[in-house]
Amino acid sequence: MSVELSVPGPAGAVDGRRKRSEASRLKIVEAMIALVREGHTLPSAEAVAARAGVGLRTVFRLFEDMDGVYRGMQAALAEEIGALLEAPIVAPDWRAALDILIGRRARAYEAMLPLQIAADGQRHRSRALQEGRARLVRNQRDMLLPILPPAVVADPVRLDALDLTLSFDAWRRLRMDQGADVDGARAILRHMALTLIGEG
Repeated sequence: MSVELSVPGPAGAVDGRRKRSEASRLKIVEAMIALVREGHTLPSAEAVAARAGVGLRTVFRLFEDMDGVYRGMQAALAEEIGALLEAPIVAPDWRAALDILIGRRARAYEAMLPLQIAADGQRHRSRALQEGRARLVRNQRDMLLPILPPAVVADPVRLDALDLTLSFDAWRRLRMDQGADVDGARAILRHMALTLIGEG
């Protein structure tokens, strides 16, 4: 009886290395996220490598620098909360739609709070982080427009005020600087929004 041995060719070897690299990249990003959520706003490369269970050289082989790790973290964050923030809102009227939007944003903002603070600390020197931030701001506004009464959309001052009121920045101020808890911050956003619309 003859036995044939299959020896992986160059293509198989390359594919295996690629899969290992992708797995290591994921471990590094997950380690970064875990450290930030534990309160380490600016974790070192050494700390990230140790948490991920990889060598320091692996971190900088897969990511050019720590900004690359932050970009990976931002991409993971966008994937995690994007579906929640950007899902269509179905409601009988604008008041119910506004309540749904505020509830979704409260959950998303709370999940992203420590990660976004960490990313913002690096944003001034990272074009990718700046672009990610601009995309978040743009998407927030785009989701707001369809649910507001036409008279509010036609009023640039009120529209800009509402956009700011329901932004991540307002949430961060309420939670981090003013000491509001999650329910309190959500109630404050709702009160401000209804007041601006003229229903407060």
